[in-house]
Amino acid sequence: MQITPLVWIITIAVTIAFFVYEFFAHVRKPHEPSIGESARWSAFYIGLAVLFGVGVGIFSGWAYGGEYFAGYLTEKALSIDNLFVFLIVMSGFAVPKAYQQKVLMIGIVIALILRGGFIAIGATLIENLSWIFYVFGALLLFLAWRQAFANHESNPADGRFMKLVRRILPVTDEYHDDKLTVVKSGKRFVTPMLLTIVAIGFIDLVFAVDSIPAIYGLTEEAYLVFTANAFALMGLRQLFFLIGGLLERLVYLSQGLAVILAFIGVKLVFHALHVNELPFVNGGEPLLWVPEIPIWFSLLFIGATITVATVASLLKTRNDKKTLTGSHPGADRPERVSGS
Repeated sequence: MQITPLVWIITIAVTIAFFVYEFFAHVRKPHEPSIGESARWSAFYIGLAVLFGVGVGIFSGWAYGGEYFAGYLTEKALSIDNLFVFLIVMSGFAVPKAYQQKVLMIGIVIALILRGGFIAIGATLIENLSWIFYVFGALLLFLAWRQAFANHESNPADGRFMKLVRRILPVTDEYHDDKLTVVKSGKRFVTPMLLTIVAIGFIDLVFAVDSIPAIYGLTEEAYLVFTANAFALMGLRQLFFLIGGLLERLVYLSQGLAVILAFIGVKLVFHALHVNELPFVNGGEPLLWVPEIPIWFSLLFIGATITVATVASLLKTRNDKKTLTGSHPGADRPERVSGS
């Protein structure tokens, strides 16, 4: 896939333009977006991502188109998992709903910048070190195990990192609109708003370690890696407000993501064996009998795993709710208040 510097410049410029528009059109004035507004913009960005993938398939071949869609689905699923942690962070810091948009916007921009750096590093490593696929594969298998047993109940707002930040920076107890710092009695303090953004930036760094090796297991094209990540992050702010209540019902999302990460980890190890140059593995010769997992199978597997995890989650939470309601027949009925 031949991508000229001009195409890179245009792509990055358009991406920046979208985020600048988002800030001035929706985020600059604090407000809680309506369901309708969130739904329209979420649909717009998902439609834009699909159109871009179709364009890749038409102009560069459907092999690359399939790689893009597999990468986009994986990054979107991982981004939704990000949203769950963002929800815990903002609940922990008690961020007012009117200011949550700004926190999310800054967090998403930080995520894109961090992922851009990881993409560049990953592309350089892949180009110069074929054995890096072993490292990426092993990393994803470890992350899959960790993801399967992830504890989303822990509050990052009370983690060691944030305790260290609080010891270094003087922090106010209350919010001052959406300001990041405020002067009180001649001394400058940071607000909980800034702490929230720092926490989300730190979480973005951790999640970038998951997402970049994962997508490089699906495509080695840095351009597709960047665009899949950019489109996965676009509209994430609106999606947060659209499915905020649904996030807590996706109880099997972590397990679904663990399966996807493990699958891509195995795919990377297979690819590493297929292009092997390590002298202590098969005498430095490639193991050509090792199968290469085709991208069409990867796309189907990822899509099916996300679907199964989502449906199973919704069925479980619905059944749990029915069980709870059945054991407390009066739970749904409003309490009758008798007059005095």
